[in-house]
Amino acid sequence: MAKERGKRKILVGTVVSDKMDKTVVFEVERRTQHPLYKRVIRRTKRYKAHDENNECRVGDKIKVMETRPLSKEKRWRVVEIIERAQ
Repeated sequence: MAKERGKRKILVGTVVSDKMDKTVVFEVERRTQHPLYKRVIRRTKRYKAHDENNECRVGDKIKVMETRPLSKEKRWRVVEIIERAQ
């Protein structure tokens, strides 16, 4: 009986750069409440993801999955393109 691996994190983000070979930079936006003023503010974070076939373009909405380190900064890989850019 094989041991089951831990659950991998899945994120949904927007591609902001596709200039590298087999790599895309995507941005994930989350909304959080300001601790003092209680106003809802947007926070964004950028990650690099592995795009094996160079299919992603700037503006695409993608789903990515956590994976082993593929390079110094790449720890995500593209699972699917949810929505193409206009």
